[in-house]
Amino acid sequence: MTDDALAPAPLPAPRIADESIQLVDARNRPCGSASRATMRRYRYWHRATYIVVRNAAGELCVQRRTLTKEVFPGGLDLAAGGVVGAGEPVHLAARRELAEELGIVGEPLRHVLEFVYDADGHHIFGSAYLVDYDGPLTLQAEEVADAFWCPPEEALTLEGVTPDTRQAVEALWQRGWLEAGA
Repeated sequence: MTDDALAPAPLPAPRIADESIQLVDARNRPCGSASRATMRRYRYWHRATYIVVRNAAGELCVQRRTLTKEVFPGGLDLAAGGVVGAGEPVHLAARRELAEELGIVGEPLRHVLEFVYDADGHHIFGSAYLVDYDGPLTLQAEEVADAFWCPPEEALTLEGVTPDTRQAVEALWQRGWLEAGA
């Protein structure tokens, strides 16, 4: 067997959506907009939503990202969500992302946390939400390759978790939001 045969297959080319993203300054004040590609290229500050989906057993919905995601391809997300569009209210972005990624519509979202993720060239003001849900999931084929349920303490030990969703869930865990009845 040759070394070439043992080499991992290259990842597919990332697919970057052509959409206008709300840019913010280092104090989370709106300061314009840019395409997603420009925001990524220049590493601008922006807003993102993180919706942690919990079932009646207290397990979290963990999603495997598709290999064509431009950030953390193939990684595990502990929350649904994404960037906030230009001029889009954050709570509406959260509802939109939840519907797009997992097909969850009409469930009450609880805003539970604001946090900053500033690492590895990512500059994000995150808004975390919690939703309790036991219905069927409809995965967005372009973004979510698979989903499974996992207890929060186990989810936090998984390999390959995206660092921003890990930070959001760790903060929720530390503040008691993921305990039964919270």
